[in-house]
Amino acid sequence: MIQEYLFLTPVASIIFALTVASSIYSFSNPQVLGEMMLHPYSIYRKKRIYTILTSGMVHKDWGHLLFNMITFYYFGFGLEKILIQVSDWGHLQFAIIYISSLILSDIPTIFQHKNNPGYYSLGASGAICAVLFSYIMFDPKMMLGIFMIIPMPAYIFAVLFLGYCIWASKNSRDGVNHDAHLFGAISGVIITLLLYPWIFKHFISQF
Repeated sequence: MIQEYLFLTPVASIIFALTVASSIYSFSNPQVLGEMMLHPYSIYRKKRIYTILTSGMVHKDWGHLLFNMITFYYFGFGLEKILIQVSDWGHLQFAIIYISSLILSDIPTIFQHKNNPGYYSLGASGAICAVLFSYIMFDPKMMLGIFMIIPMPAYIFAVLFLGYCIWASKNSRDGVNHDAHLFGAISGVIITLLLYPWIFKHFISQF
């Protein structure tokens, strides 16, 4: 089973394994967690720039990790399988979508909190939203189980999700980085369009 995953979806497998291992290790090592978290104040001053990447490898707690990894399991591995069917460079393109979106999703947060030394952020949610929305571009009518219960076509979920992120980024005080979710999703769509210009017509043709 593991060999099958490594053969068919090597990039997703490596990302999954590194994220889970790094997160679990950091749970019991607060100093390591602190060093890996996104710190806009330092990044804006050209320090700890590496945290743009490492912050996506750690999570706040088990609930945060499980939610993100379950989503990644279904759509990250699924997206890489789709990409290798439509391109000889599918594995590389999956890596580009994930890593580029991880970086791009943090840029608004870095500028917003560049003068706040007490602000830290962590989690792979921005990149995972990118993977999810990239997947939706290929199969907009697939059914998603919202909260594992409510069935909903993916394109309707996408509209509601983006609307909620826009609202929450302005009004919510729950400590969640909604900007990263929003810009991660947008990054996933844009990068997918750049890699596969025909995907827009494919998306429209599904309706």
